[in-house]
Amino acid sequence: MVHHRTFDLLSRLPKVDLHLHLDGSVKPETLLELALHQGIDLPVYDREGLIPHMRVGEECGSLIEYLSKFDFTTRIMQSGEALERIAYEVVQQSAEHNCKYVEVRFAPQLHRNNGLTVEETIHHVVEGMKRGQRDFGVRGGVIAICMRNHSCQSNLEVIEAAAKFVGKGVVAVDLAGDEATYPPEFFREVFAESTRRGIPVTIHAGEAAGAANVYEAVTNLGAARIGHGVRLKENRSIMEMVKERRIPLEMCPISNIQTKAVSGWEAYPIREYLEQGLLVTINTDNPSVSGTDITNEYRVLSDRFGFTAPELVKLIMNGVDAAFLDEADKRLLRREMEDEISGLGVSL
Repeated sequence: MVHHRTFDLLSRLPKVDLHLHLDGSVKPETLLELALHQGIDLPVYDREGLIPHMRVGEECGSLIEYLSKFDFTTRIMQSGEALERIAYEVVQQSAEHNCKYVEVRFAPQLHRNNGLTVEETIHHVVEGMKRGQRDFGVRGGVIAICMRNHSCQSNLEVIEAAAKFVGKGVVAVDLAGDEATYPPEFFREVFAESTRRGIPVTIHAGEAAGAANVYEAVTNLGAARIGHGVRLKENRSIMEMVKERRIPLEMCPISNIQTKAVSGWEAYPIREYLEQGLLVTINTDNPSVSGTDITNEYRVLSDRFGFTAPELVKLIMNGVDAAFLDEADKRLLRREMEDEISGLGVSL
């Protein structure tokens, strides 16, 4: 087990979280309150009883099964008020783990059942994040997701709306959903539009399908970062390309095990990736669905792979380097993080 001092250090280290889904971060008590307020039926009406409906267990069989949990939370996320509150609470939860910077992603088209426009959904999430930044001092950005099972037209609407918020809260666009059924090449037209509009791109790839999807995401969809990339190691030459281009991987250890992106911890390639010189970052993906938090992710790495404090700091600083921030803001964040890390007596 992790030594008590190490655990204390992990809690106190400043961190970043670049891969964090809004609808996978809803607190059970918030879901209960919003459902009661909105008159939405729930299977149970107590906090503890709701958790199994929102969280996957050890027996989760696949990414598809994992994704099914989101239908439960998105039902109560159809109003501007709900979106803003949940975005605000994500920042609050990040602050509790000494996160200094967080990127929150969500799919606008999943929050329109009660008549919100795509732009309105983005506006409310941005507002919640800004309010969180004011109250908790955590800087952040919003990533707008295109869904794999949505039409090209529906996804182009997301790109168009996101473009209006670039520099005003939105930092990138993403592609998420059932990767095995909807490979990235289906979405070239959508992401050609994001490139044309100069919006940075991150793509979920190499999670439920192989390294070829990472290649496609980088070369044809313009991905500057890869969500997960766990299966990148299945192709040596694609792995080399990702390394040469310095494409960061947004790895989410707990979630990657739960979705069966790898067979188990002994097959998790994080050590291998770091030794190969890949730019690996550590993130939570879906704290509520996975039953995790950013401190816990680092704790597991320390526990299972024997990562030392300087190695964990390297992973944290990789996250700073990979952030969708302009250079001036990134320098500022880097300096702030380095000062705080040095103050904890950990060498950089």
